[in-house]
Amino acid sequence: MRRKDREIPDRAEIDRLLMEAPVCRLALAAGDEPYLVPLSFGYDGKALYLHSAPEGKKIAMIRKNPRCCFELDRYDGIVKGDRPCSWGMRYASVIGFGRAEILEDPAEKAYGLSCIMRHYDSGTHEFSDNEMKSVTVIRILIESMTGKKKE
Repeated sequence: MRRKDREIPDRAEIDRLLMEAPVCRLALAAGDEPYLVPLSFGYDGKALYLHSAPEGKKIAMIRKNPRCCFELDRYDGIVKGDRPCSWGMRYASVIGFGRAEILEDPAEKAYGLSCIMRHYDSGTHEFSDNEMKSVTVIRILIESMTGKKKE
């Protein structure tokens, strides 16, 4: 990281940001075609969980190349300056790298869907057989991530 003064060295603070962020942006690449998509997600401390339709660009790209990058952030406001180039922004962000895998095991899929639901709602949820069959669950095994903030 170039700006060490903005690095978030504390893993617990990075985890809090992951738990609070409303959206995960997933970056994929196949050949020379990049693709970035915002998604609802869940996090269990080791992996991110995403859901998807069974077919589509995202799934096709993961099947070709499971390597991925993700980004989550929190926007805390603009800091106005005297000159246009002295303006800034208060923020916190996490960028990470990992490997996407499409889950086939029903128990793993249900766990992933539960992680996603817990991210947005504290209740418990059950999934019908039809719901389980109609959705694809993706697990991103996190290999590395860094956090950055400006207060």
